[in-house]
This record gives sequence, C-alpha cells and structure tokens, in this order.
Amino acid sequence: MKIKAQQLISDLEALTQKHLEYAVFLNNKSKQELSLKANPQSWNTLECLEHLNLYGNFYLPEIETRLRNNKNHPSKELFKSGFLGNYFAESLWPKEKGSKMKTFKKTDPINQNLDKQVIENFISQQHKMLSLLKEARTASLSKIKTSISISKWIKLKLGDTLRVVIYHNERHLKQAERILKETQPIL
Repeated sequence: MKIKAQQLISDLEALTQKHLEYAVFLNNKSKQELSLKANPQSWNTLECLEHLNLYGNFYLPEIETRLRNNKNHPSKELFKSGFLGNYFAESLWPKEKGSKMKTFKKTDPINQNLDKQVIENFISQQHKMLSLLKEARTASLSKIKTSISISKWIKLKLGDTLRVVIYHNERHLKQAERILKETQPIL
C-alpha cells in the first residue's frame, strides 16, 4: 500500500473519531444490554471492548514511546507499507463475510464480570490515539519502528502499527454492533 502520509493519518483520525462516537453511544446502553451474548461461547459487547483495551494497553504506550524517542525523523510525503505490516493490517480489516481469528488467551476476556468502566477505558484510549495521531503528523511513519504484542523481535513501521491497531478496533466494534443487533428483543 502506498499513500500520502498525511492522508493516512487523516483516514485513521476519521476512523478513530467514529470509534469514539460509537463508544459514547454504547455508554448510553445498560450494562444488561451490553452483557448479552448471541451464544454462550461468544463475546458480549463489553468483552469486545475489553479485548481492544487489552491491546491498547500494549500499543498506546509503545507508540508514544517510539514517537517521543524519534523526533529526529521528519515526516515523509509518501508512506509505503511494509510486507508484514500490510499483511497484518489487511487481515484485521473487517470483511463483508467475516473471518474468524483465534485470539491469544491473555487478550481473551470471555466470561469476565465486566462493567461499563470498560467503555470509559476505551473512550480514554481513543482520545489518547487521537493525540498520538496528531503527534505522528510530524514523524516518519516509515523510519520509526514499533514492537508488536505477539513478539518483541518483530518490528513494524509506525504507519503499519497505527493501521493494525485502528483496523483491529474497527473489526471488533463491527462485531459489537452485530452482537447488539442479534441480542435485541423482538418487539
């Protein structure tokens, strides 16, 4: 994928703003509505958001640290995605038919007793992401490298990491939306 760096940031800001607005919408739902499951083996809405929070707990500090430690890399006009980063980002983008992916045990919140604080945490993380995206406008999305949650040995370009995190959010917010539709009582 090749894209102007500033356009990529703008696109990711728009998605993050949409995620923030949806989280505010969810915060107006009752805990009971947010805890309903389509089936016992699946996540409920709060579990979807907690899963995202768990990843955010790793990626947001990682992105912030890398941005703050690499001020000497000015922004480039064009961002060219790396092979692995593009693969991860594209695989996380929600597809029309939906493809299931196995999650790691440490990021699987199934059957936890969660409350609406999960949504507040997610909202806070989205504000932080918007702040980091603003900071990324003056950084090199290609030269700055970040670790990934599954291996400290693999590094992705900052632009790819931002895509991975935000596309992952999109994937699970779409899942949360489907869960709410499936669990709504028929009137």
